Amino acid sequence: MKTVFCIGAAALLGTSLLANPYTTPQEEYENIVKTGNEVSTTLIQTLGKNLKQHLKSEGPVGAATFCSTQAFPLTDKVSAQYGKEISVKRISLKERNPANAAEGSEKAILQALQQLQDNGVILPKYLVERVNDTTAKYYKPLSINKGVCLKCHGDISSNTQLSKLMKSNYPNDKATGYKMGDLRGAIVVTITK
Repeated sequence: MKTVFCIGAAALLGTSLLANPYTTPQEEYENIVKTGNEVSTTLIQTLGKNLKQHLKSEGPVGAATFCSTQAFPLTDKVSAQYGKEISVKRISLKERNPANAAEGSEKAILQALQQLQDNGVILPKYLVERVNDTTAKYYKPLSINKGVCLKCHGDISSNTQLSKLMKSNYPNDKATGYKMGDLRGAIVVTITK
């Protein structure tokens, strides 16, 4: 089946339903959106709360250290709480950690979002991709929408300690130089039935 994606519309992708109890594609689509919203919001709140604590008590270096050691375990914990049929991750075209690199259709979707933004289009709140008959992906675009994000993702050259930490932990770091409003990446919730 050809991969297609939908920008916040009320139509389900593809022609077949995931193997589930929904009677209509619309009902299934709404369930995917509801689940994706819930899981992505849980991840944002979990990482954000912890990041805010470390930033407040330890500054950007402490926040960056937290991210490098705890972001993946916390993401795995959020995935685990929703069961084996749902997984969540963060992706980017300009990743800090190579494990967050967008690949395949995820990369194509982020590139399309970036092109929309470059052309002045307001980005959708979410997208849904039909992967195959049993799997769908929910994408929540992440933009730099708070000045605090720029402490680690903006121009960090003046913070010698932070720059040194980033070079040490992420020698191929591509996740700096952002400005307010820039597309940072996306949270992807994969739902398999």
